[in-house]
Amino acid sequence: MLLHIIARGKIGRSPEADLVERYAKRISWGLKVSELPERGGTVPPLPTGSVRHVALDERGETLTSTAFARILERWRDDGVREARFLIGAADGHDATLRESADLLIAFGAMTWPHMLARAMLAEQLWRATSIVAGHPYHREG
Repeated sequence: MLLHIIARGKIGRSPEADLVERYAKRISWGLKVSELPERGGTVPPLPTGSVRHVALDERGETLTSTAFARILERWRDDGVREARFLIGAADGHDATLRESADLLIAFGAMTWPHMLARAMLAEQLWRATSIVAGHPYHREG
């Protein structure tokens, strides 16, 4: 299953970009990162097959890393072709996008800069795929 981060805003050369790249290199599943302008732009076309949309939003569910890994594992095992992770601009997502998402997640109740959220998501995707692969996870057991 392809993990596809679709994020508003250009990350450029920054410490956050370095973190995204560091974790992207560690992820054993397919990973793609697409950037859109702060407003407008065209979302990459949907692939053929099953796709899940995950919106990062402050109103979303807070998951443990293990619970997040199990969701991705289930989607992969169910034949989902691509999981798209949508990161909005500074003002977040509109109600229509939030309501249409298959999963709405939050990195806690605090507000996070969207560029930092991209790095945090990359780290959680690496952690989740490592858990699914059976690597020991120090928070379990």
